[in-house]
Amino acid sequence: MALPPQPWPTGITEEMEPLVRRVLAPNASPYTYTGTQSYLVGAGDGVAVIDPGPDDPAHLAALEAAIGEAKVVAICCTHTHRDHSPAAAPLSEATGAPIVGCAPLVIESGEPRVDAPFDKTYAPDRVLADGDKLSGPGWTLTAIATPGHTSNHLCFALEESGALFSGDHVMGWSTSVVVPPDGDMADYMASLDRLYRREDRIYYPAHGPAIGNPRQLVRGMIGHRRQRERQILELLGEAPRAIPALVERMYKGLDPRLHTAAAQSVLAHLIELERQGRVRREGEGWKLAAPG
Repeated sequence: MALPPQPWPTGITEEMEPLVRRVLAPNASPYTYTGTQSYLVGAGDGVAVIDPGPDDPAHLAALEAAIGEAKVVAICCTHTHRDHSPAAAPLSEATGAPIVGCAPLVIESGEPRVDAPFDKTYAPDRVLADGDKLSGPGWTLTAIATPGHTSNHLCFALEESGALFSGDHVMGWSTSVVVPPDGDMADYMASLDRLYRREDRIYYPAHGPAIGNPRQLVRGMIGHRRQRERQILELLGEAPRAIPALVERMYKGLDPRLHTAAAQSVLAHLIELERQGRVRREGEGWKLAAPG
């Protein structure tokens, strides 16, 4: 999806609904769209901040302006990529609020990353397990475990309004990048299926516009991933291929800057197909596994 025309509402507090406000960070990129969106939950005193974003002075100042004199009950992180959680520590220091949410996670890899590196500074005061709740005046957030994009990814359901803060698991502008070794396609698909079976009214993703038809979008995302899987099997059925050759055939017309991301998603699919015994590695390439 092409970026919307500027100006973007960077640093501006936007009211999404009575219990939800949004502040856009100044970190736009081919992988973050117009930037990371931090959310404030709560209408008066006693708010939560979801995905405080990068440790950027201008963004921290915008968050503090949006908070005003309200007490911050918690600073919540969906996962620990560096466009989501680094502002948690300075915001906690400024407000006295605990850092609550996903488990800490740092994965080192020699491969070039297409998503953000992990935040080594993230140190939560409380890790939320699936189904754990966090509450403040007039609001309740429930943690929904959604591994796949990262193994520690959480979404947060706002029980009073039917909204879901979907982090990077479901975004409003693109499918999520699944990057091995931590990103896992089977987990990602299972998490999509879990969200599809819910009845959330609207999603507020960390990147891109709010999603007003979430079940329809999630169903389409599941179908898209299944289609990519079928493409891989069909292409390997023609001949063994290396990942760059698969990307060239599967992603015609793709912006070259996104080829590495496409290659890592293809690798995530191949790893899952290998687990199922349907493909196997052959040198630098891949081929269909022999039946039986």
